[in-house]
Amino acid sequence: MIQTLIVDDEKLAREGLKALLKEFPEIQIIAEAANVDEALEIIDKQKPQLVFLDVQMPEKTGFDMLEELIETPAIIFTTAYDEYALKAFEVNALDYLLKPVEKDRLGESIQKAKRQIEESQQNKGKQRLSAQEKVFIRDGDKCWYIKLEDIRLIESAGNYAKIHFDKYQPLIHRTLNSLDERLSEKLFFRANRQQIINLNCIERIEPFFNSGFLFYMKDGSKVEVSRRQAVKFKELMSL
Repeated sequence: MIQTLIVDDEKLAREGLKALLKEFPEIQIIAEAANVDEALEIIDKQKPQLVFLDVQMPEKTGFDMLEELIETPAIIFTTAYDEYALKAFEVNALDYLLKPVEKDRLGESIQKAKRQIEESQQNKGKQRLSAQEKVFIRDGDKCWYIKLEDIRLIESAGNYAKIHFDKYQPLIHRTLNSLDERLSEKLFFRANRQQIINLNCIERIEPFFNSGFLFYMKDGSKVEVSRRQAVKFKELMSL
């Protein structure tokens, strides 16, 4: 069963989607929310595997909600507006459904969700990689076999991840969430939704906007750490 949350400010829209989802026995609706703040509270407490998310809502949009999340469940946007489709996939949404939602398209989205959730569960069952282990990376016709500790930064690029090491930046077909589940927690830290950093590559740290941090890296780059992750960083690293 896929534990599912529906987020939409319109009650009729939520009821309509719930009626459609009754046709899919693998879906278990555990909660619904009428706004982003309600949804964030539910996600923190109940950890749904799948979220059907409206874009346009009062005060905060569906995209605003994703900005406040780090470990993101599978997201399927449901909206009456097609102009947000490109942005939805840029933030790693699993699918984008136009209202009124059609049963066949809904079924396709649920199949995508099942595959992603199964992959995530398989990753969680695997042992995390240690800093000294080597990993194989391939980008097109180029290949590398490097120590994990040589990777200084991993960045999200849609459904791909850009691996920074030495002078190279190959792309691999993995999401940041799936990589985060395999990497050594002693070596790597999820700074924000878009970046995972090597802790050994931090030069210095400064307080930043909205109670976050700004990491100055040894290669001269800067990485912003979100408020939620700043709290986690302090819990992990403080004496």
